[in-house]
Amino acid sequence: MNIIMYLVDFIINIDKHLLEIIQIFDLWSYAILFLIVFVETGIVIFPFLPGDSLLFASGAFAAKDAFNIVVLILLFFAAAVLGDTVNYHIGKKAGTSISRNKFMNKVINQEKIEKAESFFNKHGGKTIVMARFMPFIRTFIPFIAGVSHMNYRAFIAYNIVGGALWVTLCTVAGYFFGNLPIVQENFSLFIILIIIISLLPAIFTYLKNKFTVERTLK
Repeated sequence: MNIIMYLVDFIINIDKHLLEIIQIFDLWSYAILFLIVFVETGIVIFPFLPGDSLLFASGAFAAKDAFNIVVLILLFFAAAVLGDTVNYHIGKKAGTSISRNKFMNKVINQEKIEKAESFFNKHGGKTIVMARFMPFIRTFIPFIAGVSHMNYRAFIAYNIVGGALWVTLCTVAGYFFGNLPIVQENFSLFIILIIIISLLPAIFTYLKNKFTVERTLK
């Protein structure tokens, strides 16, 4: 419970915690930021780590010369692309063992994998790019892409495009807007707003699918 509360506080007050990291670790802060983004995107069991908020806050600190904005963007881009790539391969490896595991085979059987593969062959690119801007979902999508054995060349292409868009837009937004007086005075509220906006597409899709199912059953 204490860990959960700390993570919530870390995300909501990301500006204060990021300042502490910079003061303590100096240049090693770059490595810490790389690891956070890499783990958040690359390890499917860590979707709760900060993503959008970390990029935005880091961009704001770059505007104060705490970071080099070019190095920051390149570092985040590398972490995001490598993270999704590792996640894809973890999913691909897990997918091959699902049929041999009785419990996993009940939860995710071969028929479901084939359906997922068909879905990604049709919508994979758009899904991977859009998922970059959705907390939690962006950690899960590359794993599913791997489980469904999505074509790797297609995956890596969309992975690069999605990673570049996500990192650039979020970090540059922090760089130009993160230090505005209204943002600085209400930084936590803006972080919460960013999280809510990021979750809206997923919530909208869920409600739309639920409404469609209910209409079908009537």
